[in-house]
Amino acid sequence: MRCLKILLLLLMLPLSHAHPQFATENKAFKAGEELVYDLYFHWKFVWVKVGAASMKTVSARYQGRDALKSDLLFTGNDKLQAVFTMKDTLRSYITPDLMPLYFRKGAVEGKRYTVDEVFYSYPGGRSKAELHHRNKHGEWSENTCYSDECNYDMLSILLRARSFDASNYKEGQRIHFLMATGKKVEKQTLIYKGKEKFKANDGVTYRCLVFSLLDYDEKKKEKELLRFYVTDDTNHLPIRIDFYLKFGTAKAYFKSAKNLRNPHGAIVKKK
Repeated sequence: MRCLKILLLLLMLPLSHAHPQFATENKAFKAGEELVYDLYFHWKFVWVKVGAASMKTVSARYQGRDALKSDLLFTGNDKLQAVFTMKDTLRSYITPDLMPLYFRKGAVEGKRYTVDEVFYSYPGGRSKAELHHRNKHGEWSENTCYSDECNYDMLSILLRARSFDASNYKEGQRIHFLMATGKKVEKQTLIYKGKEKFKANDGVTYRCLVFSLLDYDEKKKEKELLRFYVTDDTNHLPIRIDFYLKFGTAKAYFKSAKNLRNPHGAIVKKK
């Protein structure tokens, strides 16, 4: 899936060399959190359940330092596997204050198997991303990108976004950041779309903040890559994610959670 591209990283310098301008206080989640989602695909004019997604965050060590490790697994059910094999595994290591350390995506999609990896480090007060990509032919390519801004990937930016303070956001407000998208680091844009109520697959209706992630084609024309709904509380729990793919639209609906950091504060109606 294009919207889930993941990178491979090797941290070359100790975290004592990392710079605080890239750090962010984590108020939204903690080690031990587990989230489960149902996956749907728009198939022949109807929405069909095609699999599940799970995301788990645990305490870990990376390069001898304290870290948080998040794993996101997408698996298609038998109905989907009969026509299209899909199994994406994403892994991200971040510091406790949300600075990316490592990112990897292994993707089995149809007959394709690809790998994206990123190694992050912070020499001289800059953000360095070493990107490694394995294409469907098994060929590897590498690229290194430096920036005065923090570099992210699809998973670490989702974790980072959960600690956004949206209390003063206005509808249509744009948030710019740098994201590794496979072979290179590109400027990306999140747009705050306002608030909506959404009934998740746990039967509960939540008040949500809605964000849209834009991508840009070769002519720099904007197009929506994904839209995600997070609870309007301190957890900023992802409740729904819409993926706009080349071959259709997929949706992930929240089903259950364990070990949330904060009490629910955005419930509109219980089941």
